[in-house]
Amino acid sequence: MRKRVLGRSGIEVSALGFGCWAIGGEWQDVQGNPLGWGKVDDEESVRAIRRAMELGVTFFDTADVYGTGHSERVLGRAVAGRRGEVVIASKWGNTYDETSGTLTGSDASPEYVRTALTASLRRLGTDHLDLYQLHIGDAGLESAAQLREACEELVREGLIRAYAWSTDDPARARFFAGGPHCAAVQHQCNVMEDAPELLMLCEESDLASINRGPLAMGLLTGKYQQGRRVGHGDIRSTPPSWMRYFTESGPAPDWVAGIESVREVLTSGGRTPAQGALAWLWARSPRTVPIPGFRTVAQAEENARALDHGPLTPGQLAEIDAILAPH
Repeated sequence: MRKRVLGRSGIEVSALGFGCWAIGGEWQDVQGNPLGWGKVDDEESVRAIRRAMELGVTFFDTADVYGTGHSERVLGRAVAGRRGEVVIASKWGNTYDETSGTLTGSDASPEYVRTALTASLRRLGTDHLDLYQLHIGDAGLESAAQLREACEELVREGLIRAYAWSTDDPARARFFAGGPHCAAVQHQCNVMEDAPELLMLCEESDLASINRGPLAMGLLTGKYQQGRRVGHGDIRSTPPSWMRYFTESGPAPDWVAGIESVREVLTSGGRTPAQGALAWLWARSPRTVPIPGFRTVAQAEENARALDHGPLTPGQLAEIDAILAPH
């Protein structure tokens, strides 16, 4: 249970990965809206990553755009001298200005793949990535065909071991899976947002299901239902149109109600709500690898110790389905 495989690549990872969006710190779009999770303490981020490793976490997922390069730098620093102990995934496709910390657009050209990868390798302090993921979820299939071939060339050169697409569209994920070294699809999935089509695709195509949003951007921890507020510079304080978990006035009431209705099942066996949410994903499919975010050692420890509890039972899955049906 503590280990899983990244699809057809054969790359073994811990069943729990750590998502490195939050440790990128503050960054913004061209209108000045926050895209990060607020201010971070880089020393605490490094300590959290190393503590996660001590507790058995080997898979870390970042992106070049997180903190406009800062997340990759922090992760690279944390694993320096221990590169062989971890599996590193990053993403490309967004363009940004590192000086101002601003997202500027996107680039789906095959030429940009190598440019972006070279920069990521430099920031991470490594000579290869284990998994490289397209970060433009709605890119066209014509572009995707060229990008898939570009990734195959990078595999041949030894610069990446495998690749994937971060997309919630099963048709796009299926298309990318046609490449021999496509190993996964990264997609949204949590207790409140099941993804049956994508999970079925992963089973049929021998892909790993890398789950972003496994804790619904913090809602599934139960902490925001207790009156906790997000801080300035946090994307959840000015939620973009795609974010359903939070509104400008706080947590979305319908989400809070649904989560509260399954709290008792999620916290069975002494689990915290967050650990229960991760346990649901592991029970949902043997191919899932959730990647919750973190900013502190305490968060890293809580998430990593979910591995000790393992997945929910089939009966508990069915019970949650029945409870959430009205929602």
